[in-house]
Amino acid sequence: MRAGIDATWLSRPSTVLAPELIGCTLVRQMPDGTILRGMIVETEAYAPDDPAMHAYSGRTTRNQVMFGAAGKAYVYLIYGMYHCFNVVTDQDGVASAVLLRALELEQVPIWVDHKAKLKPHRIAAGPGKLCRALKIDLTLNATLLQFGQPLWLEHRHPEFQQQLEQGNLTLIQTTRIGLTKGVDLPWRWYLFNSQAVSKKG
Repeated sequence: MRAGIDATWLSRPSTVLAPELIGCTLVRQMPDGTILRGMIVETEAYAPDDPAMHAYSGRTTRNQVMFGAAGKAYVYLIYGMYHCFNVVTDQDGVASAVLLRALELEQVPIWVDHKAKLKPHRIAAGPGKLCRALKIDLTLNATLLQFGQPLWLEHRHPEFQQQLEQGNLTLIQTTRIGLTKGVDLPWRWYLFNSQAVSKKG
C-alpha cells in the first residue's frame, strides 16, 4: 500500500492540487470491509471568488464542509439523482475543493450491471458514474479522508511520477465542463493517455 495523503498535503489551493491529484488513488472501503481502488485521471478545481463554486455566495448547511479544514469529503447531489465527490482543500476557513471527475478502476465492482461491464474503462468516467461505481452518497459527506475510513487517498505510484517526468504521460489543462458560470477558467486537468476520462478536449 502506498502512503496515504494527509490533510497537511491537501492544505493548499485547489488550483495547485487538482493537477497533482491526477495519478493518485482514491480508495473506498465498503461497510463489509471490501476495498475498491481507482486511479484519479480527471479533476476540476473550485476556489474562492469562483462564481461556479457552491460557496461563492457564502456559507450554507449544504456547503459548510468546504469552509472547514482540508482533508474531508464534500459530497453533493445534482439533478436530484447524481452524486459528486470533492476533496476539501486549502486552509481552514477558505472554501476550496477539487472535484474528482473520473477514475481508472483497478477492478469492476460486483454490483455494476452487465452492460457497463462491457466497457470497464467507462464505469467511473464522469463524477456521477464515479460515485455510483463506488457507492458514494450524501452519507459520506464530511467524512475524514484517512486510512481506515470509508474513503482515503494515496499518493502517486513512483512509476507514474517517473513516466510523467519523462514525458511518456501527459496532463492536459482545459476549461471545466457543464457550467454556466466561470466557464473560461482553465481549471480542469486530465490524463491524456487514459480511456476513462469523461470528455477530452
